[in-house]
Amino acid sequence: MTMMVALQDIEAARRRIAPNVLRTPLRLSQALSQRTGVPVHLKLENHQHTGSFKLRGATNALLCLDENARLRGLVTASTGNHGRAVAHAAKAMGARATICLSALVPTNKVEAIRSLGADIRIVGHSQDDAMLEVERLVRDEGMCFIPPFDDADVIAGQGTLGLEVADDLPETALVLVPLSGGGLASGVAAAIKSRLPAAKVVGVSMERGAAMAASFAAGRPTDVQEVETLADSLGGGIGLDNRLTFRMCRALLDDVILVSEEEIAAGIRYAALIEGMTVEGAGAVGISALLAGKIKPDGPTVVIVSGGNIDPATHRAIVSGLDRGVVP
Repeated sequence: MTMMVALQDIEAARRRIAPNVLRTPLRLSQALSQRTGVPVHLKLENHQHTGSFKLRGATNALLCLDENARLRGLVTASTGNHGRAVAHAAKAMGARATICLSALVPTNKVEAIRSLGADIRIVGHSQDDAMLEVERLVRDEGMCFIPPFDDADVIAGQGTLGLEVADDLPETALVLVPLSGGGLASGVAAAIKSRLPAAKVVGVSMERGAAMAASFAAGRPTDVQEVETLADSLGGGIGLDNRLTFRMCRALLDDVILVSEEEIAAGIRYAALIEGMTVEGAGAVGISALLAGKIKPDGPTVVIVSGGNIDPATHRAIVSGLDRGVVP
């Protein structure tokens, strides 16, 4: 397969975004290594400026726009982290941003976007609902749409994370990557497969409303019902007119694993109590898969901890074990 986003695109993105984005740490987890019998490293995107990997793709996409496009105003739909990344990057470039969110987006993520000066629109109960408002703003007000995942510049930006993994741990045998719309998974897989062709890349998602997994099963992009989940950043569809991420993920991922809400909570709790870090549900799914024994690595493994923007009250309830009313 000829990759729709190639290694040279990802390398160009790395040069482009380097002044604006952190090169995040790759940290050995002694506890997970002992538990699995192989070295397990955590790629800590929860240390990123906006608390998630999304800043990579958003920054690259904005830097690839011409000045006239930025002046028209930027708009996107988001489950929270992409909206925050677009708002952050837009503010740094002096551009106006409008972020369309559904009512399912946690309050802490909404307020983080608001604090960056973006205009917020709460629309409906799914990312697909929020996209209807994006389409209206593009059509009626001429705004410039920054896609959350199905876009070559966004994918290339997310793929820079894979280049860092390959540079820091060239003996990597397995990468566990959170899987939602596929921007992160396809970018990371393209980078890893180009640089470390023997390594496996496995997508991990939640059991409740995993759109890419459902689309793989159907053999084409398909709709799923978006429901509440601890992995809220992994919610939403992949778009019935998906151009890039469905084909890239299907071609490049070696497997897809689904984890339950209880397993996600266990991953969040483990990250806090054993690793000493705050991780949101979407960022914990790789840890969850290892803890649950749903994948048994046979060589050096990298778990992408994609973000840490969890609601503080939810996090406290999960870590204390008082999460019966929190897990949907």
